[in-house]
Amino acid sequence: MILSGTEIADTFAEAFPMTAARAIVTADTAHWAEIAGRTMTGYATSVIACDAEASVERVLSASETPDGRPGVSVLLFAFSRDALEKALTNRVGQCVMTCPTTACYNGLPVNEKSIVVGGKLRYFGDGWQKSKRLDGKRYWRVPVMDGEFTCEETFGTTKGVAGGNIILLGTDRALTLQATEAAVSAMRLVPDVILPFPGGIARSGSKVGSKYKKLRASTNTAFAPTLRGLVETVLPPGVACAYEIVIDGLTLESVELATAVGIRSSCLSGIVQITAGNYGGKLGPFHIRLRDVVAKFVPVG
Repeated sequence: MILSGTEIADTFAEAFPMTAARAIVTADTAHWAEIAGRTMTGYATSVIACDAEASVERVLSASETPDGRPGVSVLLFAFSRDALEKALTNRVGQCVMTCPTTACYNGLPVNEKSIVVGGKLRYFGDGWQKSKRLDGKRYWRVPVMDGEFTCEETFGTTKGVAGGNIILLGTDRALTLQATEAAVSAMRLVPDVILPFPGGIARSGSKVGSKYKKLRASTNTAFAPTLRGLVETVLPPGVACAYEIVIDGLTLESVELATAVGIRSSCLSGIVQITAGNYGGKLGPFHIRLRDVVAKFVPVG
């Protein structure tokens, strides 16, 4: 398959299930809501070494939030509900409650698999916290130095899909980065997905294991241009740079759509091939075949 001169490799991205939550962070201004969202998703790129994978999903207008203030939607993913509860509680407590004028609300349906967030952070109020129940939901109001921090008691969770990915191979670093940025911009318009790495892009793609026993993962030597000729490579001739975009989503279809959108948006001059990382089907049950998802979804733009 060739799109605008770029080969789409006949391969698949291998994704796996994780537990997901959505936090709605609001503030008096969009500026402070975005600061809280960015701060609470720091150091949340990969569960290889982080407590969660997280990123801002999208910016919300005042008409889209529970308290009628500007906000952001944040998606977080972890391997279990217990791990997600701990990561979300810590991140809201340290990064949202501390941020001027903010509040935090649940963004998914509450069910038997919900986790407790505000119900734990309330203890910071040292006995002065108050609760209020509205429309069947409990909210905690914790006194802080600029007034009160409001946080919903429980947050819903769902089984999401993590580890979807595409890898762009280009002849020049600058143009490969430009094409990857174009893909990121388009993919961020897809609902229910996040791209957890810095700016949505990972340059240090990894493989499982290492020559050093203590490391769970190490540099993906097959995609490293400077190691061509020293190790087995998958880079076509002329490729000098590879960038990866990792995709986490609330549903398999959302990850597939983001994959297709990213591919179609990044077939620019100088991109020799778009491929994906997998482990032969041994890592996860979701196999996102690049050519199939490109054919499945209508081109964007």
